Amino acid sequence: MRSDRSRARRSCARLAAAAAAVALASAAASVLPSAGLAAPASAAPAATAPAPNPAFSFAVIGDTPYGAAALADFPAHVAQLNADTSLDFVIHVGDIKNGSTVCSDAYFAQIRADFDAFTHPLVYTPGDNEWTDCHRTNNGAYNPLERLAKIRQMFFSTPGTTLGATMPVASQAALGVPENVSFTRNRVAIAAINVPGSNNASQPWTGLGKTAETPEQAAEVRSRTAADIAEVRQTFAQAKQRHDRTVVISQQADMFDPTYTPTPEDISAFTPLVQALVDEASAFDGEVYLFNGDSHVYNSDRPLAAGSAWLARYGVQGTADNLTRVTVDGSSNATDYLKVDVAADGAAGKGQPVLSWRRVPFTQ
Repeated sequence: MRSDRSRARRSCARLAAAAAAVALASAAASVLPSAGLAAPASAAPAATAPAPNPAFSFAVIGDTPYGAAALADFPAHVAQLNADTSLDFVIHVGDIKNGSTVCSDAYFAQIRADFDAFTHPLVYTPGDNEWTDCHRTNNGAYNPLERLAKIRQMFFSTPGTTLGATMPVASQAALGVPENVSFTRNRVAIAAINVPGSNNASQPWTGLGKTAETPEQAAEVRSRTAADIAEVRQTFAQAKQRHDRTVVISQQADMFDPTYTPTPEDISAFTPLVQALVDEASAFDGEVYLFNGDSHVYNSDRPLAAGSAWLARYGVQGTADNLTRVTVDGSSNATDYLKVDVAADGAAGKGQPVLSWRRVPFTQ
């Protein structure tokens, strides 16, 4: 969730853009896969039908549950995901609570119990609402680094395995970042990295009386960002060695939120990661996907393609025309899950985009 300091000046623009985005998504009949050809930087990939006979499928959710009503509904959403037996795993891109409720151990325990009810493997990457922004008075005025340690203790106590059904994953536990994981399936390389909003956790802890980033805060941002970049580079390197078809990265922060024009205070700390994505994607001979939450409104675009305004905003060198970014619905829009189908490898999937997806409504 974005910081209080900047939320007010964006709200009008966000509401207008959100309405337009929802209308566009409805017009696209809720099926919006990637295209193998480069598109204009402002254009979303063209809509086509899901790939027939996919090699495997997975779901992506995020920014849920938000508030008491959503918390009460969340077990039913988990049950519906469990009932979709075509799914091989589920990814939650973070923010397991809204930005104005207490970051308590009891709440974390309740979400952990809900996560334990998944019968599919669950890959979870933390969002800013459950640690970065917990300094806020209405969140309990916690030290965010203490909350991050608690999240790691409660959700990543067994590094190298998923939540829900057990699936082995490679973990950065040795670097102290057990939430950063990677795995591969059917020549698709997948990684989840801890990249939260609030400018990658660098905005001041105003709820604790801070007006600037503290030394301990800055040290955490540096070390975690270095681990994130190492995870990205290693994922691409291994994908090249295996001749994988596609790389998929998931994280919480929307580094390319189209609903407002950011200031450096909003996005500057993402710059090293954005440059790493440009470097690695542009050198990869295949499709690249970035799934995120944070901005709550479904969106699909190519923010690092030639001509994109984001290249200048971040001041990065090069372009990544093959990178498609997808934002999942969240907050009050978390009424569906994104079902992603992966095309069959080899001749069976020839002529299809590797990934295609559609939004599946929750029925309860």
